[in-house]
Amino acid sequence: MVTHVPAEAHGDERGALLSFVEAQRGALRRSVLGLTEEQAASRPSASELSLSGLLKHVAEMELNWLRMAQQRPNERQRSEETWGDSFRLVGDETVPGVLAFWDSVTKETEEFIRSVPSLDDTFPLPPAPWFPKDGRVSMRWLMMHLVEEIARHAGHADIIRESLDGKGAFDLVALEQGGDWGA
Repeated sequence: MVTHVPAEAHGDERGALLSFVEAQRGALRRSVLGLTEEQAASRPSASELSLSGLLKHVAEMELNWLRMAQQRPNERQRSEETWGDSFRLVGDETVPGVLAFWDSVTKETEEFIRSVPSLDDTFPLPPAPWFPKDGRVSMRWLMMHLVEEIARHAGHADIIRESLDGKGAFDLVALEQGGDWGA
């Protein structure tokens, strides 16, 4: 799980964008290190968000944007009625299951971005009040949006995790590496 994003090889814009997205994914994934399912599902702050719910939401959000860019139907498309379920684990869903699903989405995102002829290629935005009529965005925009969206939720996860057990981002990096931030 990346914590520092190295400079890209000269001219490797795709690699740089993918690295920045992965750095934000890593921050969110680390938020559940060492937690039980119950802790990951808890809501210890004023927010209604939980860590497991954030993982699920971000995995489904990335899939949704990927499917839009691919111009394919989203097999996990949410409706107004099921929108809330994208922020909580339901049925037999688990944190490891959500992480495995997200891993498959991230692999597909990377393969897709590396395969498109140009980051300038565009795809249409769906009709929605928050998108411009007949709007289109580029693959570059997609990658920047994934950085923005995942980073926003990684910040939420930082606050939730600190509310749970006081562990901050540096503590979690150290925990992931088998050490202690203060050591």
